[in-house]
Amino acid sequence: MTLQAAFAATVVDEWERAGVTDVVIAPGSRSTPLAIAVADSGLRIHVHLDERSAGFFALGIGAATGRPAPVVVTSGTAAAELLPSVVEAHHGRVPMVVCTADRPPELHGVGAPQTIDQGRLYEGLLRWQFNPGAVADIPPHAWRSIGAHSIVAAVGGVPGPVQLNLGFRDPLVDSSSSLALPPGRTGGRPWHGLGGGPPVTGSATADVLALISGRPGVIVAGSGIRDPRSVLDLSRALGWPVLAAPASGCRGPSPDGVVVSAFDAILRSLGDRLRPDAVLRLGGLPASKVLGEWLAGLGADEVVADPYGTWVDPGRNASILIAASDLCRSLLGGSPAPAPDGWAAAWRSAEATAQQTIATVLSDHREVTEPGIAREVTGAVPALGVLVAASSMPIRDVEWFGDPAMTCRVVANRGANGIDGTVSTALGVAAGTAGPVVALLGDLAFLHDAGGLLGAVRRGVDCTFVVVDNDGGGIFSFLPQAGLPRDRFELLWGTPHGIDLGALAAVHGLPVTVVSTAGGVRAAVLAGMADGGVRLVLARTDRAENVVVHDELQGAVAAALSAG
Repeated sequence: MTLQAAFAATVVDEWERAGVTDVVIAPGSRSTPLAIAVADSGLRIHVHLDERSAGFFALGIGAATGRPAPVVVTSGTAAAELLPSVVEAHHGRVPMVVCTADRPPELHGVGAPQTIDQGRLYEGLLRWQFNPGAVADIPPHAWRSIGAHSIVAAVGGVPGPVQLNLGFRDPLVDSSSSLALPPGRTGGRPWHGLGGGPPVTGSATADVLALISGRPGVIVAGSGIRDPRSVLDLSRALGWPVLAAPASGCRGPSPDGVVVSAFDAILRSLGDRLRPDAVLRLGGLPASKVLGEWLAGLGADEVVADPYGTWVDPGRNASILIAASDLCRSLLGGSPAPAPDGWAAAWRSAEATAQQTIATVLSDHREVTEPGIAREVTGAVPALGVLVAASSMPIRDVEWFGDPAMTCRVVANRGANGIDGTVSTALGVAAGTAGPVVALLGDLAFLHDAGGLLGAVRRGVDCTFVVVDNDGGGIFSFLPQAGLPRDRFELLWGTPHGIDLGALAAVHGLPVTVVSTAGGVRAAVLAGMADGGVRLVLARTDRAENVVVHDELQGAVAAALSAG
């Protein structure tokens, strides 16, 4: 049985050589050899009682650092609990290594406890799977390759989840600290390394230049952009606006360019007047449905550039799909001709009018509003900080009404667009981030992953949760379901929970600050970041009034743009 311990220790050593710094462990018996190997290593360990939370915590570390934090669980339903985080890692292209301990082959199909078909749990989601049966049967010369391969597969090509489904036999307890492992590469190098991707070709650059030069166009910048500066440089050279999603990294001061943050409100009013002939779409799609419908109806030449070559064209409008992360720099080298005079100025004027109007309307609301929370939070988090925005309304409010001068990084689980695991993801981001982390989420997202708060105050991380409590699913009030009879709507979609979220947070030892005025939001967030630790800022709103405020903002922007 020493072979099991030696195998586990070798895999863990390869993880360290590949740059892994953190491992997430959910307690269990069958995973004992791997857990002991991790404990005997120099890796930082994060223990979670709930495997679902463990998976999303590891996802958060991967999203923050670009490195997987292997998550180790026992067999049976423990492995099934990781499925939601694996789904998000796949669609969000976040590096992740899932280590599911398993019963050995001789215990399958005979009614042994905690034995399920773990090799098919994540079908269609994995970048690589290693499902060898019993690890004691694997020849030692392959051990280092397996450990290194798991990291290369998670971060190379299209980043995403990898599964090591490892069968361990009894006895399971055997320390790895005194074992002689197969020799590794000199200099502490991993057994397998990862080379860089191919640059964009000259012919591809020429094809794109032919579509964009000298024409009125827009750059739509979404999540996953590796070099925001090159996007802004290309915007200036073309005289094109950048319709910038919060997670693009393109928002913030841009003295010579045109960065449009209020594109959702602008397109509602001026979409027909500001029609481009060409579109360059970079990264993931923003959350705005208005933007998606506008792009689909343009009939413009659309270039979709994805760094991993993934087909991201739900509207099926792309003239060119290109796999490139350096396209903007390559296009700049081709000296593209700028758009006609006045094109950028029209967008700049619309953005200035929209932002001034949004600021004026929000300043008239002394009470807490959900758009106002988004604006205050995005203005409070500094450039070295990270904002984790939950799906549903928080990410939309950040996109539509966030401070246009925001400089923080934005992370959101927008791969599958679910609210699952948001608390654990935010804590994982905090574990992988040196600066302050603030998480903006609704009450249902907070409750959905309340288990992620277990032991949070003892993890040594800094994360301020800003929770909007409107006693239910606020986004549904904007959807056609809201027109159904009120009792049916509330039962099936409004879902009022009636839970004191402050008391729930206090049970987990989190300090709680309740804000009741618009001016109190930023102060509470700044105080939370300054004090450190894990804490809650709670803002209570009304779902019906929230719809009214959104309508007021959109109506005011429309009126201001029409008057201009």
